[in-house]
Amino acid sequence: MGGLMRVVVVGAGLGGVAAAVGLHRLGHEVTVLERGAELREAGTGIVVMPNGLRALDAVGLAGEVRGHVMHATTGGLRDWRGRPLLITDLARAQQEVGTPAILDRAELHRALRAPLPADLVRTGTPVERLEPDATGVSVIGDGGPVVRADAVIVADGIGSKLRAQLFPGHPGLRRTGRLDLRGMLPRSAGLATDLLATQLVDRRSGAMFGLFPVGEDRLYWFTDSVLDGTPPDATEARRRMLALMADWHPLVTALIEATPPGDVYVDLIACLAGPLPSFAAGRIALLGDAAHAMPPDLGQGASQAFEGRGRAGPPPDRRRAGRRRRAAPALRRRAQAQRQPHHAGGVPAVAADLPDRHRRLAARRAAPRRPVPPGHPAARRPLARLATPFRPGFVTLYGGIRPGQPLTEAGVGSCAVRRRGVRPAAIDMNAHAP
Repeated sequence: MGGLMRVVVVGAGLGGVAAAVGLHRLGHEVTVLERGAELREAGTGIVVMPNGLRALDAVGLAGEVRGHVMHATTGGLRDWRGRPLLITDLARAQQEVGTPAILDRAELHRALRAPLPADLVRTGTPVERLEPDATGVSVIGDGGPVVRADAVIVADGIGSKLRAQLFPGHPGLRRTGRLDLRGMLPRSAGLATDLLATQLVDRRSGAMFGLFPVGEDRLYWFTDSVLDGTPPDATEARRRMLALMADWHPLVTALIEATPPGDVYVDLIACLAGPLPSFAAGRIALLGDAAHAMPPDLGQGASQAFEGRGRAGPPPDRRRAGRRRRAAPALRRRAQAQRQPHHAGGVPAVAADLPDRHRRLAARRAAPRRPVPPGHPAARRPLARLATPFRPGFVTLYGGIRPGQPLTEAGVGSCAVRRRGVRPAAIDMNAHAP
């Protein structure tokens, strides 16, 4: 498939139009097939992370998006009453990793599709199946063949029908048991700026509320909570959330109440039950949620779609899993070595069979430890593990933290989040106990 190709993009969402524009600018003959009667993107606000902006830079689409970078000086985590748990200096973070952009989904979609000639898009054209052969791919719709292509990019979203055709043995989607509400509204004068770019968490219920500025005059908020019983409609979901968050910071309920029910979007959160064996099958490649649907709290849905706009091959997780499998024998030998009798020099007897770096680690662990003198910083409690007993997942903060010391004064060096399918529900310190 060298040289210029005829490429069909199935789905005209954010990832699909970005891929189509990039391929068109490279000179390929592109056709976009969209099931809907018109090109549109429903929803509220969306965050494009720095990696997503860099991916858009590669196809010349980031100019308009970079005009919506987030303007906030601090962010981080607070408890449900607004008291700080972990506050981030956003200016410093943006210098180190880049600045995210926050904008309306519909505005982002219009900006991305603007360079795409209108005659390349065919709306009202559902795709039922793909029939690849040695020379290309036949795209089949409701009434029969639609178009012939050298390659097809499947970007038909989280409920992709074509993904199930390409990987019939895959279990498909899995509900996470979480419910998200999202809304946008005008920004009122006198709003407390310390709550912008902030997520409030409640260790009692595992609920979360996030608030971000969209430009200078709008706000984007979202909630995340446990789904109890039958999925509600927007009016009922809004009522339940107001009841759940009645004793939260007053701004939380005020913003939800100020958003009309018709402007509240309700999402039953789902993700892939497991990674796909590949993002490509011959001449067909998957993109965005069709390839790696993930919960929205990761903040990477759109950015990963932009990064993968022309990428094929096994997912990174699969590659890492392969490296772990290849390293497993050496790791088992190292674990065995730590249980074996030692030579006079202090090195385990089996260490001679280990790679050099494992041998050095084994020797370091076998060496006698020097006592920590009283008053040394290491004598303080070295690890504060902040666990949530009511939900899987936890946050571990590394640093010398004294009991009861606020995180803002602790000089925490790093934060590692370990997930088991959902985000950590809350962070609780003695200083913030109710």
